[in-house]
Amino acid sequence: MPELNTSPKTARRIRSRVLLGTALAAVIVGGVAGEAVLGNRTPAYADAVRIQAPAVIPDFADLVDKVKPAVVSVRVKADIADASDEDSGNGFPNPGQFPPGSPMERFFKQFQDQQNGQGGQNGPNRWKNSPSHKAVGLGSGFFISEDGYVVTNNHVVDGSTDFTVTDAAGKEYTARLIGKDPKTDLALLKVDDSSQKFTFVEFAPGEVRVGQWVVAVGNPFGLGGTVTAGIVSALGRDIGSSSYDDFIQIDASVNKGNSGGPTFNMNGQVIGINTAIYSPSGGSVGIAFDIPAATAQRVIADLKEHGEVVRGWLGVQIQPVTKDIADSLKLADAKGALVAEPQDGSPATLAGIKSGDAILTVDGKKIDDARNLSQVIGGYAPGATVKLGIWRDGKDQTVEVKLGKMPVEQKVAAAQEDVKPSSVADLGLALSASPDDKGVVVSDVDPNGAAAEQGIQAGDIILAVGGSEVSRPGDVEREVVDAKKAGMKAVLIRIKSGDQTRFVALPFGKA
Repeated sequence: MPELNTSPKTARRIRSRVLLGTALAAVIVGGVAGEAVLGNRTPAYADAVRIQAPAVIPDFADLVDKVKPAVVSVRVKADIADASDEDSGNGFPNPGQFPPGSPMERFFKQFQDQQNGQGGQNGPNRWKNSPSHKAVGLGSGFFISEDGYVVTNNHVVDGSTDFTVTDAAGKEYTARLIGKDPKTDLALLKVDDSSQKFTFVEFAPGEVRVGQWVVAVGNPFGLGGTVTAGIVSALGRDIGSSSYDDFIQIDASVNKGNSGGPTFNMNGQVIGINTAIYSPSGGSVGIAFDIPAATAQRVIADLKEHGEVVRGWLGVQIQPVTKDIADSLKLADAKGALVAEPQDGSPATLAGIKSGDAILTVDGKKIDDARNLSQVIGGYAPGATVKLGIWRDGKDQTVEVKLGKMPVEQKVAAAQEDVKPSSVADLGLALSASPDDKGVVVSDVDPNGAAAEQGIQAGDIILAVGGSEVSRPGDVEREVVDAKKAGMKAVLIRIKSGDQTRFVALPFGKA
C-alpha cells in the first residue's frame, strides 16, 4: 500500500477515526468486550440495556434457494402515450400519480428529468423513433399459486396490453391481466400453462415487527433474480399516494424495476410488495416502501373473484381531528375523523350524517384518524350496515348506515367571490358578501394572523361558523363573539377552497 503524505492535523483526524472504529468493533465482536465497556461506567449513569446473546448476521442462502423460483420479472408493452401518462418505463410510478408537491412527486419527477437529460437507452424519449410506437416497461412479481397467478404493482401494468413473465430459469410465459387496483397499487396476472405447476410463495400471517430481518428479490434495472437484505425500518408509513397508504418501510436495497417484487421474512413468507422508494437520485438510499401482506391478501382475493376491488362507500369528505378542532368540539382527545361535507345522495347523507360530525367508532372499533376511517370502511362489502359512533353537539350518538359501492369518480360542486369587505380582526380575515348568498367570501388574509397559519386564502368561502351556516359577514362576526362569550379557545369554521370543503379551528388572539 503506498504511503500517504498527511499534515499533522489530518493525521490526528485519521487516528481518531481508527480509534473510534476499533472501539465499535470491540463492542460488536462479542459479549466480553461489551461487558467491559458497560462495567466501567460510574454509578452516575443509568444501566444500559443488555442483550444476553450477541447479534448474529444470518445466512440467507437457504432462504433464497427456497423462494427465488417463485419470483419473476414482468415485462409489459404499451402504446407510447399510455406509457408516458402512467409509468416512467422503469418499473416505478410517474410523478403525476402522486399528489402535487408531495415528496414522492418531487423525487420521481427529478429522476425522470435526469433520465430525459441523459437520453440513450435509459430515457423515456428512446421510444419516440420506434417504428412500432410501443414502450416497454420492466417490473417484478411473484407466483402465489401453483396454477400461475402472479402478483405485481398496478403501476407496472397500467396502460399496457401485452404481459410477459420470466421465471428464475429464464423461461418466458405470456400472461393476462385479471384485475388491478390503483388505490393500493396492486395488480393480478395469470399465466395459463396447464403443463406444469409453478413454485409459489405465501403471504405472512401475523404482525411485522420493526427491526426484523427481510430479504427483497426482484428485477432492478432489468437484472432479474437480484437479492438484497435489510431490516424493517418502520410501519404505517403514509407517503401521500392514496387514502389507503399503510406502507412498511424497509432498508433493503430497492431500485427501479423492483416494483411488484416480494419482500420475505426469515420463514420465506411475503411480508410486503415493493412499491416505491424515497430518493433524491432515483436510486436506492435505503428507504423503500412495501404494501403490507394483510392489505395485499384482501385486495388480491377481490381481484381474483371480481376482477376489481369492491369497497364499501360512506360518501363523506373527511379530515383529521386536530387538537384545536377537538377543543372547538369539546372533545377530550384529538381522535376520529371529522365530516367536512357529506356528498349528495350518499349513504352518509341518507343516514343523516352532517357536516361537523366527528366519527369516533365503526361497529365499536375506535377510529384514530381520517385515513383509518377510509381503510375501515373500505374493508366492508357494499350493502353492509355499520354502526357509526359520532360526536355531535357535544354528545355521543350512534347512527346506522347502509354502505354503498364506491363509485369510480366522485363529483363535488364549486363557488365564487366578492364585494364590500368587512373585517374579523381576531381571525386575521377580511370578508365580503357572496353574490349568491351562499357563504361569505374571504377577500383578504392577514399574513401574520391565525387564518393564514391554517392555510386560508383570499377567494375561499366560509360556509359555517361554530356550527351555524353564514351568508353575510355580520353572521361570521356574531358567531365569533358568541364563541368568545362561551369561553371557547377557538372557533370552528367550515370553509370551501375550490372543490374541497374542510373544517378549520381558528384560535383567538393570534391576529
